[in-house]
Amino acid sequence: MTKISRIDETRFDDWDGLLALIMSAFAYMNGVIDPPSSAHRLTPASLKEKAAAEIGYVATEGGRLLGCIFCRPEPNGLYIGKLAVSPDAQGKGIGLLLLQTAEREAHARALPLLRLETRIELTGNHQRFAAWGFVRTAERSHPGYDRVTFIEMQKPLFR
Repeated sequence: MTKISRIDETRFDDWDGLLALIMSAFAYMNGVIDPPSSAHRLTPASLKEKAAAEIGYVATEGGRLLGCIFCRPEPNGLYIGKLAVSPDAQGKGIGLLLLQTAEREAHARALPLLRLETRIELTGNHQRFAAWGFVRTAERSHPGYDRVTFIEMQKPLFR
């Protein structure tokens, strides 16, 4: 059975495993997206800092890391970042479980929506997030790019 747990940066100790999970989940993007994923700048130490500054959750089964999500409260919603599911665990509902956890976090904070960004090239992600209730709300560019490099998607939460 999959267990979702909040990351407590003072007790969680598998930062190397968490980084490996994110890198394996994002590996399919290499050579597909431009600019490259910010995941390449992550380190075990920066993940620990991220967990202290944001709200992180991990999905585990039998002690094995299967997925993660990081959330950051914003004035109008909860930003979702670094949603990652191990390639061998994809398609088993773990991403949805993590997003449902983020929804509960947003509700607890009285935030009316979830917001995320996904690269323009990753149309499969656009479709998956749309199936989970997200709608495309903006197209944006990374600094130094004169073309759209990512889209913003939001999921309104109804009380």
